[in-house]
Amino acid sequence: MDIVTAIQGLSNDVATLGKDLARVKEFAIIRLFSVNDSDLEHFAQGWSKSFLDADDGLERAEMVAKGFTVDLNKPLVFQVGHLGEAYEEWVHIPIVSKEGPRFFASDILEFFTKTKWWVVPLVWLPFICWLVSVSLQRGLLPPHAALALAGGVLIWTLLEYTLHRFLFHMKTRSYWGNTLHYLLHGCHHKHPLDKLRLVFPPVAAAILSIPVWTTFRLLSTPCVAPALFGGALLGYVMYDCTHYYLHHGKPSSGATQNLKRYHLNHHFKVQSMGFGITSPLWDKVFRTFPEPKAAERSR
Repeated sequence: MDIVTAIQGLSNDVATLGKDLARVKEFAIIRLFSVNDSDLEHFAQGWSKSFLDADDGLERAEMVAKGFTVDLNKPLVFQVGHLGEAYEEWVHIPIVSKEGPRFFASDILEFFTKTKWWVVPLVWLPFICWLVSVSLQRGLLPPHAALALAGGVLIWTLLEYTLHRFLFHMKTRSYWGNTLHYLLHGCHHKHPLDKLRLVFPPVAAAILSIPVWTTFRLLSTPCVAPALFGGALLGYVMYDCTHYYLHHGKPSSGATQNLKRYHLNHHFKVQSMGFGITSPLWDKVFRTFPEPKAAERSR
């Protein structure tokens, strides 16, 4: 299947030409994200309605927002709050472009919104090693430190699922609710190919990690808590690197190809399911694993 096949059969009927062109646009998007040619048919089954209705959805969003339209040529962050309840519709109509949008008028603020993927392991892996060394210095035996590290990774997978499902996909309608959601996760769904806004900036990750560290300190011992927290951070590093790879890598093995399809289902078919990134484990436990042939896009 190629672009020629996608274009063949374009109608001369003006009434249907728009939908035909939308199918070509849909093909281009599928081509960008698919891991191989067999995926084209798989994703096309579920994307047609979503993308053919995209323009209508945007019009509805503007109507609900009483005529407010986001100007993509201006910094976005302080605009999206004005969409009100239409924000939910707007943020899930993706703009598939490798060029990321401008977030802030301030160059300083703009700088802190962009992070290259390799910054995540560069910043956090040395800190994780230090945390484990603290546990060892406090008397934790190496086998127990390894268990605490593994336990932290497992805890992270549940945190990953919980944060993604209940925080990153919470519905907002207030000005500041929409603004914060867009900064936290909405921007990723709106601009899924933006390489510099896919992983968490270290400052944001550090802030979000504070309650996790506090909980570990309260529920664990002084010896175990650092290694356990280090394991959770290691799980986070794996999450962010895996997430980047699923969007911009070319998986060759069956397992990674399946993981990429599973994540793309979440982005472009059933956004109310498939919240795991590094693993579908908790989606299966909590019954939010998307059906293989899911063909509708849910908000």
